[in-house]
Amino acid sequence: MDSLSPTPRTTITRGRNRAVADRVRLHAFLQEALLAHLGVVVGDHPVVLPTAFGVDLDGPDAGGSLYLHGSVAAGWLAGALDRDICVTITELDGLVAGRSAFHHSMNYRSAVVIGRARRVGDPDERDRALAAIVDHMIPGRWLTLRPSTRRELAATAVLAVPLAEASMKERAGGPVDEPDDVAAGVWGGHIPLTLVAGAPIPDEDCEGPVPADVAERAAALRPVSAPRAAQRR
Repeated sequence: MDSLSPTPRTTITRGRNRAVADRVRLHAFLQEALLAHLGVVVGDHPVVLPTAFGVDLDGPDAGGSLYLHGSVAAGWLAGALDRDICVTITELDGLVAGRSAFHHSMNYRSAVVIGRARRVGDPDERDRALAAIVDHMIPGRWLTLRPSTRRELAATAVLAVPLAEASMKERAGGPVDEPDDVAAGVWGGHIPLTLVAGAPIPDEDCEGPVPADVAERAAALRPVSAPRAAQRR
């Protein structure tokens, strides 16, 4: 599945010029982004919840598996099982100051995944899923941790969502202003935004140096990258 071919439910109808058609770019974005939002109907109302996530492109679901986790006692769990849910992942890359209110915008990368959620019951897949979620936050962290206890596993639900039905959009660069507004001399441009990590802060009970996996993750997020190439779309 090299091309990103959305179904009617994920077909982009507005801002098609910002649509991403390459599935490889979706995969790269999912590796970089850190926070997902799960949309699910609970009872008679919708709920959108922030959550960590992990990805296994070789997972058993169509197009690969997007993994989420939560408490087995969570009220949203029953609403998410064995039915279609929506997961969105967004990274904010900048604030766009247009020369009119209409042309103010944001620079972003955003993916929408719709699919039938299933509860992961196989112990081996569940371990791989939890490892993917932990290592998505701090690569290599899973192998440094003690095994999960039976009590911890019993309290944790893991969901898998297929990546087959997905869409992605992105915007970068400055505003797309009207020629008359540009000619009027009003300032227009954008403010790049970048996620930057501070130095790791040990817990008060910690002894010894910061472990390599944590230090490397912080270092990777610390440099401020150059602004993304302008795409006036």
